[in-house]
Amino acid sequence: MTTISKALQAVQDRIFQAATQCGRDPQSVALIAVSKTVDAATLRLAHAAGQRAFGESYVQEALPKIAALRDLALEWHFIGPLQSNKTKSIAENFAWVHSVERAKIAQRLSEQRPPDLPALNLCLQVNVSGEASKSGVAPAELPALAQAVATLPKIKLRGLMAIPEATDDAAKQHAQFRLLRALRDDLNARGFALDTLSMGMSGDLEAAIAEGATLVRVGTAIFGERKKA
Repeated sequence: MTTISKALQAVQDRIFQAATQCGRDPQSVALIAVSKTVDAATLRLAHAAGQRAFGESYVQEALPKIAALRDLALEWHFIGPLQSNKTKSIAENFAWVHSVERAKIAQRLSEQRPPDLPALNLCLQVNVSGEASKSGVAPAELPALAQAVATLPKIKLRGLMAIPEATDDAAKQHAQFRLLRALRDDLNARGFALDTLSMGMSGDLEAAIAEGATLVRVGTAIFGERKKA
């Protein structure tokens, strides 16, 4: 086994154990390998080890990798900050976008999604910790944003995403993830049909899974510490 395959197996084992401990089907939690700063050759190793979904945060870094790996059946997730001048490239090259926090961005993604591609899967990013430095819509503003996004063509609103405040306090970890789940459930009670909670990373995926995560975004535990720019 390669170092990458061993790391992937270790993360999959964590997902299995976390899901089993809280009575969930491990198959209900999918792993997105966060591959920003990771080169295409390393991603080929991850693919050879069975990984199919990869998360990128920077369009200019992601596009050459997507092109270099086009011979592989990969699913690309955009998980970084969204800028208006980058939406066209994202709409053309990604299957999922996790970080939508403004209706204007969703509108651009809808308009720029090529007609020959399936609908672009979207998650709305929510600021569950209330930190001024964090991206994401405020919980109180979420219903209006979801309403604006849900009717757009070439877009499929799938769920919510959050990057909670980093903390060693287990109760606080769980509370932030629980809030995102409650917000998803509230939207579904209003008539939406959201099936996705994108939450949990290398250091807190167990808490996220216990609170209902369906997608966990893991980079460091697979590829090691990120290279400094």
